[in-house]
Amino acid sequence: MDQTSSFKRDHGGGLDAAIAQFGGARADWLDLSTGINPVPYPVPPLPDDAWTALPDSRAQQALIAAVRQFWNVPEGAEILAAPGASCLIAQIPRLAPPGRVHIVHPTYNEHAAAFRGHDWSVTDNTQGAQAQVVVHPNNPTGQWHDPASLTAPLVIIDESFADVAPDRSLIAQAALPGRVVLKSFGKFWGLAGLRLGFAIARPDTIAQLAEWLGPWPVSGPALHIGAAALADAAWAKDTRARLNEDAAHLDALMLRAGARLQGGTSLFRLYNVADAAAWQVHLARHNVWSRIFPYSSTLIRLGLPHPDRWPQLTHALGTVGGAMPQASVTNRP
Repeated sequence: MDQTSSFKRDHGGGLDAAIAQFGGARADWLDLSTGINPVPYPVPPLPDDAWTALPDSRAQQALIAAVRQFWNVPEGAEILAAPGASCLIAQIPRLAPPGRVHIVHPTYNEHAAAFRGHDWSVTDNTQGAQAQVVVHPNNPTGQWHDPASLTAPLVIIDESFADVAPDRSLIAQAALPGRVVLKSFGKFWGLAGLRLGFAIARPDTIAQLAEWLGPWPVSGPALHIGAAALADAAWAKDTRARLNEDAAHLDALMLRAGARLQGGTSLFRLYNVADAAAWQVHLARHNVWSRIFPYSSTLIRLGLPHPDRWPQLTHALGTVGGAMPQASVTNRP
């Protein structure tokens, strides 16, 4: 079955399926299958009306102002807050008539699925493509992109993981015609359940996306939490330093266990191993869930553990030596 055309596409997560196969209570499991910061932004106290009233314009304006400052949004670009970047990805193919969209594989598969769902043809050739998607940095490889490579009339720049290295952002592209920069709040701030994301583009593009999303797309709590987090530059700076240290520690553990570093960011690491499915099974038997891919038998991706859970991962990796178990994952998401 085509992963991009089926309703349930290949993603990280799926911990319930892992528990059903390998056992254990949810609290026993260390889910490293996603690239979400395991030390989330501390949620501030919320005003009562954040829960009881429709989101007002003042809260929305405060969030937009925080976005503009934190990401250094250029003049000429406007911002749309949405309930997660995924809902924006689903709408973006409607911005132009169906044609050919250039998407380099492997990458986050919702982009290709969204374009195919709107009758676009996905190609790996930039020549003649009417649209182009780059995930910057790419998931799962960690590759960063040169702005000179952005040549299509419609270009989507997905910066869901770019907050680990803000100096490499392509946010300046958002002021150009036919450019849409996407930002995800859930990864770097570790609050994926909040469902908050942003499109940054020229006013006409933002107006069209806003019309499709309808009124009040973002909840009151998300407006307040997002504005507070984006205004906290000190937390962001400290978090980047911690993520870099933890990513280096994870690399050391994995290399000691026999893996080779293939790529990634400081929120997730991609490794090459002899048998990725066997590694996933071995780790799962220690209640550690990882991410493998339907297109590769050798790639395995790990996010970072919470600081309190390093001993569990260290023990699991310390037992990798010797014969790996036979790969047998019957319910992998």
